[in-house]
Amino acid sequence: MSVAYLVLDDGRIFEGESWACTGEAFGEAVFSTGMTGYQETLTDPSYYKQVVVMTAPHIGNTGMNSEDEESRRIWVSGFVVRNPSPTVSNWRSQRTLEDDLIKNQVVGIKGVDTRALTLHLRDRGAMRVGIFSDTKLSREEMVVKVRNSEQMSGAYLVDDVTTTESYVVPAVGATKFKVAALDLGIKAATPRNMSQRGIEVHMLPATTTFAELKSHNFDGLFLSNGPGDPSTMDSVVQLVRNALEDSFPVFGICFGHQILGRALGFDTYKLRFGHRGINQPVLNKEKNRVEITAQNHGFAVEAPTDGIFTTVYGPGMVTHVCLNDGVVEGLKLIDRPAFSVQYHPEAAAGPHDANYLFDDFLKVLEKNA
Repeated sequence: MSVAYLVLDDGRIFEGESWACTGEAFGEAVFSTGMTGYQETLTDPSYYKQVVVMTAPHIGNTGMNSEDEESRRIWVSGFVVRNPSPTVSNWRSQRTLEDDLIKNQVVGIKGVDTRALTLHLRDRGAMRVGIFSDTKLSREEMVVKVRNSEQMSGAYLVDDVTTTESYVVPAVGATKFKVAALDLGIKAATPRNMSQRGIEVHMLPATTTFAELKSHNFDGLFLSNGPGDPSTMDSVVQLVRNALEDSFPVFGICFGHQILGRALGFDTYKLRFGHRGINQPVLNKEKNRVEITAQNHGFAVEAPTDGIFTTVYGPGMVTHVCLNDGVVEGLKLIDRPAFSVQYHPEAAAGPHDANYLFDDFLKVLEKNA
């Protein structure tokens, strides 16, 4: 076991031990607050190009299995833990966390004071980070490499995570509707939630055009979560605008929410403090209730949170806001079948307060039929 370093671009350095793969890894430093669900986090494409810090001190005790994977691989650039479990004890476990990290060539570091690291990020905001193990670089040289690494602002990452071939997730039971799901970095739990409601989900590459959507007679369009800066997504924004002009039902989550916001004419911006992990409180303004949500986003939509706003597609409103900082968490058009939320209603591995949104999408499809 060798010494490893976690280096932030503000110059702060945390020491730990090498774990999983050794080498160097760079990305945006984010933390996940779940005590469980690390497998869903690791395999969520939204975390592409990010170094994930687990705030819970004991990670890996339930191992890994093939049923809880949200995509085809682990996407994080690096993984930071306090105390990885030395043993695995769960009847569903098929392999260890470290084995999967090594298989996916993920550089890890353990023994880090993740509480101090999380508090530092909470105070200073999002920043770039590097993990260095088995390195001969000086501290100054490591900081320079981190500061020269890519930033998330302006990053176009969808081509790396989207499906290259279309495929179908069949409806459970009778097929009620056929929906096109634009894969911007989707999680497996999302089409599963729709299929359980009788929706046949056609998973499509991010390069899909509106003409292709129309030619297949889909009943609606779903915009998935995904990584990167929404300001780079001009082609998908135009696709959504074409859909709105045609009064095509649209439902977006997370990255898809930001794209819908841009399609409605709003700007997006980089959050100083991103929303990560579980237990994020959101106010549902329409139902006047609080939902506890799972989130992973570093960008947000700049839209008025009070009253009705005007768009070229008719009036709309902000339906949800974050109770921590007032960030826009939901949008909808009043006279057209389009709505979105900033968080993850499929919420693998929880919480499930927002799962009703898939029922709402089904109602929109039924009303539009």
